[in-house]
Amino acid sequence: KQTITDHIGIKNGETTKDGLFTLLEVECLGACANAPMVQLNDDYYECLTPKTTIELLEACKAGKPPPMGKWGSLPMNGQVSCEGPLGKTSLFAEPGPVPIPEGRFGGGEVDPASVKEHMAY
Repeated sequence: KQTITDHIGIKNGETTKDGLFTLLEVECLGACANAPMVQLNDDYYECLTPKTTIELLEACKAGKPPPMGKWGSLPMNGQVSCEGPLGKTSLFAEPGPVPIPEGRFGGGEVDPASVKEHMAY
């Protein structure tokens, strides 16, 4: 947010004089794994740094936003998805069911202090 504010000179809730940009800070855009990110119109731009944020703003100002990938906008660091630069590093297979010990729930009552144990955490 600070990079955008400093670069285009508007604060949250304001619009640039040319009407090209409006800054609205929101709680969640559903891209935690690729934060920080911004939404420009319908497109998400993820994995931003101050430098790539400025490059993105300048490209959009020039009418040349980055090209979309097969599923829409791509992370700005070259990734293809939310996988890290080493690709998948976990969950290579679907995990099997958690074994439920017989009698774990007893008479159906669970002590709140032991919820995690009963939920197999």
